[in-house]
Amino acid sequence: MATNLETIVNFSTQKGFVFPSSDIYGGFAATYDFGPVGILLKKNLEAAWRYWNVTSRTDMVEIEGAIFMHPKVWEASGHIGGFSDLLVEDLVSHRRFRADHLIEDAGVMENAGALTPEQVDDVIAEHKIKSPDGNSVSKAKRFNLLVKTHLGPVEDDSSLVYLKGESCQNIYLDWKATQMVTRRKLPFGIAQIGKAFRNEITVKQFLFRTREFEQMDVQFFCKPSEADAQYEAWKSNRWDFYTKCIGLKEENVRWRQHELDERAFYAQDAWDIEYKFGEIGFKEVEGVHHRGSYDLDQHAKFSGQDLSYFDPETKERYNPFIVECSGGFNRLFLLTLFEFYREEEVTTAKGEKETRIVFGAPYDLAPFKIAILPLMKKDGLADKAWELYEGLRKQGISADYDESGSIGKRYRRQDEIGTPWCVTIDYDTLESGTVTLRHRDSMEQVGEGGRIAIADVAKYLSKEQFGK
Repeated sequence: MATNLETIVNFSTQKGFVFPSSDIYGGFAATYDFGPVGILLKKNLEAAWRYWNVTSRTDMVEIEGAIFMHPKVWEASGHIGGFSDLLVEDLVSHRRFRADHLIEDAGVMENAGALTPEQVDDVIAEHKIKSPDGNSVSKAKRFNLLVKTHLGPVEDDSSLVYLKGESCQNIYLDWKATQMVTRRKLPFGIAQIGKAFRNEITVKQFLFRTREFEQMDVQFFCKPSEADAQYEAWKSNRWDFYTKCIGLKEENVRWRQHELDERAFYAQDAWDIEYKFGEIGFKEVEGVHHRGSYDLDQHAKFSGQDLSYFDPETKERYNPFIVECSGGFNRLFLLTLFEFYREEEVTTAKGEKETRIVFGAPYDLAPFKIAILPLMKKDGLADKAWELYEGLRKQGISADYDESGSIGKRYRRQDEIGTPWCVTIDYDTLESGTVTLRHRDSMEQVGEGGRIAIADVAKYLSKEQFGK
């Protein structure tokens, strides 16, 4: 049975993955904090993305761009003129809603975001679509999503700036400086994990749509003649990232090509990778776009700067073509919760049936790699356990320590947050220097007679050992 969103929300908040932001004040819509377990998962996901896209490759570099940029950046990129959603207004309550969401939620069609205002009005009228409050709605109007603010002592048009509506613009602005200081020849890419902000009106489905989020971008610069081949190569790369690096089941991932009326006018092709979020169904998590030279052309035009590349082989100068891979980090985090959350029936030592919740993330993604559990708090067991815990932490190993409750309850708590290994310090440890090391998925203990030397614990803390 497909996992529902409510289960994931409750699980993530109760286990310390995600907290509603400003919760003691009643919360603040569509903003969330990563808790002590969630931040570990977040950093591991970032590391997996960085390894796959940057450090394991020889044709990639990484930058980190500022949130604030010159306002003309957003004029050149088209965000001031065209970065908008179609909204309708409830004629009674005057609340505003995204028109495409109303149409999609009514089951009329998927991907209604490509409709024009006139088409939206026709669909709403034909199917008699009402607001969530059951009232008639207005004609559709465009609403810009950029978040505005002012910098400086005076709040007027001269100090108006925008928070980044998308993270990738820094890469386009820095592309030539990056190429020059790294002395790179085409093709090569620039990667970035960066913040973005959107004044979303309809916020729903937990982390799936928020007003503040991070984007994980690859902008790959190449010769125009090689762009098609690079585009296909990056499509293959992105599929492998989700199925091989993150470990998603292939039946939970699919491609969807943008219709012609969905694409930006300059895009030569565009595909989305979609993930099946349980009962919610398939939703976009990353876009792969064949952008041509549009971005560099625009910024060269608006800035008056030469952003071209001199090709030492052909002796020609041109603006490179760009293949873009852009995914939302919150959605990657959320799909990880959906993918690896499971409930299973197990039999206890007393022969009773109970439900075990497991966050079965691969070893590299698991928030904690090992938990140290003293059998008792007394007789030096806690001291010995703390010594092991402290030593592992100093080695840079993400370890947890738990001395509260029975060993069985502590195992369950660690299963729920995805800890692959649990080591128990007992009285035999003090006598023989051995411990029990229990495996999350099999629930079995490793070693001869179920015990190993305490000095051998660290060798199991690797991806290669996990699961064997």
